[in-house]
Amino acid sequence: MTVFDENERLIWAGRAHAYADTFARLCAHPVPVLLDAAAVGDGVRVLDVGTGPGAAAAAACARGAKVTAVDAEPSMVRLAAQSVPKADVRLAALPDLPFADGEFDAVVANFVLNHVGRPRAAVAELRRITRASGRVALTIWAAPPAAGQTLIGRAMEAAGVTRPDHLPALDPLEDFPRTPDGLAELLRAADLREVHCELLTWNHTATAEDWWAGPASGVACIGHLLTSQPPYVIAEAKRHYDLLSGEFAGSDGMLSLPHAALLAHGRMAS
Repeated sequence: MTVFDENERLIWAGRAHAYADTFARLCAHPVPVLLDAAAVGDGVRVLDVGTGPGAAAAAACARGAKVTAVDAEPSMVRLAAQSVPKADVRLAALPDLPFADGEFDAVVANFVLNHVGRPRAAVAELRRITRASGRVALTIWAAPPAAGQTLIGRAMEAAGVTRPDHLPALDPLEDFPRTPDGLAELLRAADLREVHCELLTWNHTATAEDWWAGPASGVACIGHLLTSQPPYVIAEAKRHYDLLSGEFAGSDGMLSLPHAALLAHGRMAS
């Protein structure tokens, strides 16, 4: 496990319900097209890696698939097991999954590569457990980020919050371009065939208070950074957020937040 992975475990420890109540709906948006890309349907043996509260696992079960799901965070495993009783939910983390070579017809990973310290090894592991002619599909956040994704960060920056030196970043030797070409090449390097990657864009709607609730609850890296600040800094960040969020507010007061992600998929050789 890398230092980056260890930090991710720390950040997400015990955050399942806070995540489910805030950012989970945003991250569930690509699930239908993700499952389509992996050809998940009736009777398909599918593994949902990094299931979180189980959105992709639940949607795959609804399609009649035989679903196994894993997550590295115990609170996520417990919540997913409760939310998706038809799925076999287990505790496991990339890049070492407890499954045999070629065990699944399809493997999906929704916004998981953002959270692993060895992305190339992770994709190789997804390939290893996929059968011949099976499919692998995954999503990541695109770079540069869309305007809705930067709102909270802009507010924190305006309040003087900077990324601390002790917070580990991904090793530059492990990183890759968060572009359609960059992600597609990552899959091709793992010897997946017929690789395709597309940019997904959508506007996520939420109230201003609901959108702030994610980081205020300590969810994700940005939430971990926010909640580690002194109370007066958090209050200043919230003041800036209230001002900046007006850029995205409609006549009904709801925020319409542009987001952008990448969906990549490929097939195993027959």
